[in-house]
Amino acid sequence: MEKRELEAFIKSFVKDLSENNVAIFAGAGMSREAGCANWPELLREIADELGLSVDKEYDLISLAQYHVNEKKNRHRIKTKILEEFADVDSPTKNHKILARLPITTYWTTNYDTLIEDALSAEYRIVDMKHEVKQLTHTRPKRDAVVYKMHGDVNHPDDAILTKQQYEEYYKTHESFIATLSGDLITKTFLFIGFSFTDPNLAYVLSRMNIQFGEGSRQHYCFLKKEIKEAGDDIEIFKYKKRKQELMINDLRRYKVETILVDEYSDITDILLEIERRYKKKTIFISGSAEEYGHWSREEAQNFIHLLSKSIVTTGYRVVSGFGWGVGSAVINGALDAVYENLKKSSEDQLVIKPFPQFRTGDKELSILWEEYRQRMMSLCGIAIFVFGNKKNESDKIVDANGMKREFEIAVEQGLVPIPLPVTGYMSRLIFDVILSEPEKFLLGETWILKELEKIGLTSSIEEIITIVINIIKRLNR
Repeated sequence: MEKRELEAFIKSFVKDLSENNVAIFAGAGMSREAGCANWPELLREIADELGLSVDKEYDLISLAQYHVNEKKNRHRIKTKILEEFADVDSPTKNHKILARLPITTYWTTNYDTLIEDALSAEYRIVDMKHEVKQLTHTRPKRDAVVYKMHGDVNHPDDAILTKQQYEEYYKTHESFIATLSGDLITKTFLFIGFSFTDPNLAYVLSRMNIQFGEGSRQHYCFLKKEIKEAGDDIEIFKYKKRKQELMINDLRRYKVETILVDEYSDITDILLEIERRYKKKTIFISGSAEEYGHWSREEAQNFIHLLSKSIVTTGYRVVSGFGWGVGSAVINGALDAVYENLKKSSEDQLVIKPFPQFRTGDKELSILWEEYRQRMMSLCGIAIFVFGNKKNESDKIVDANGMKREFEIAVEQGLVPIPLPVTGYMSRLIFDVILSEPEKFLLGETWILKELEKIGLTSSIEEIITIVINIIKRLNR
C-alpha cells in the first residue's frame, strides 16, 4: 500500500475511533505470536489418525468432520483444543494496543482468551459471549463485548469445529449472525489475522452486499504481501501474487479495503501510530497554584477557564487531576463549552481524576499519586503545563514538584509537552528544560518553541489561547 493510502486509512480510522464506531475482527493469525496453534497444527494429529496428511488438505473443516464420522464422537478434537489453547502465552503487542484504545466491540473465531486477558489487564470490564443464550444478558458496567462466534477454550463441548456444525450455523447461531450483521452495518471493522475463508463470515458479508451494495459501511483488513522467498519457484510466486491481487479486488465487493504489509511487525507499527494520533486528541492540563505571579487570581482563573473551554469547543478532550487553584476553572470551562452546544460537544470530552488527599488503605499516599498520574496521563497525547506552585510545610510558596513529576511522566509516555512560561513557576522551569534539548523533549516538533516564544507578558489571554489551540490543531493534522 502506498504511503498516501496508508495515511488516508489511519486518518479515517482515528476519526471512527473518536466517534466510538470501531470494531475488531480477530482471526487465528492475531494469536499466532502468542503460541496459539493454527488449524493445520491443531488437526495434524487428527489427520494422521485418519491416514491423511494435513499438508495436503485444504478443506480442514471437512477433515474435522471425517474424524468425527470415523470415531463417532468429538472427544479427541475437544482434547486437542484444551491441549493447544489452555496454556498460551500472554497477549501480544497488538492485543495490548487494541485493549488500550476505546474499542468496545470485538469479534473472533478464535478459541483462546487473549482478547479478554488484554482488556482485563487494562482494567476494562469484559462481557464475553460464546454461546447464543448469553446474547440476551448484559454484564453490568461492561465497557467491552467479545463475541466468540466459534466458541471458547474453556467450553470445548460447544466449539464449532466440523463441517456439519458450519452447515447448521445459520440455524443454531442465528442470533450471532444477526448481531454481527448489525455491527457490520453500524461500525467500521478492522480484520486482523483473518484469511476470509470462514464460511460463516462469508455468509454474512454476502448478504450485506446484496442488501446494501455500494451503500455498505467501509471496512479494512491487514494482509501480508506475497513476496518471493529465497529458493521459491518463480512461477509459484507469480501464481500466489496473482491470486492475492484477485482476492483483494474481490474483498472490495464487500467494502473491505486491504492494508498490505511487508512484515507482520508492520501491523504493530500501524496500530501504534493509530494509538499515538488518537491520544493527541486528548489533552492533559497540569497545574496547581497558590498564587499567580503577575496575574491576578481573577485573570488566571479566567485564562484557565477559557483555555479549557476552547480545547473542548475545538473538538478535543480535556483530562485534569483537579490541581489546587486550577482544577475548578478547568472543569467549569469544559462544561461551559459542553452546555453551550450540546449538539457539538459532550461531557465525554471532560475526564476528571481528583487526587486522593490522605491515606486510607495500605498504600502510601506518594505511591497512590504516582499510580494515579501514570494511569491518568496514559489517556493523553499532549500535556499543557500552567503555573505550578504550592505552599510548603513552612507556608512558603515553592515550585510544585508534582508538576515536575507529571512532566517526567509525559516524557516517559511520549506525550508532547506544552509548558506556558508566561504563567511562571514550574511551568517556566519546564520550558527552560525543553529549550535546552528541544529534539529530545518535543519528539521532532521543535516548531512548538517558536510558537510559545511569541507569548510575552503583554500578550492578551485571547492571544495566548489562540497560539495554544493552533499548536494542538497542527499536532493533530
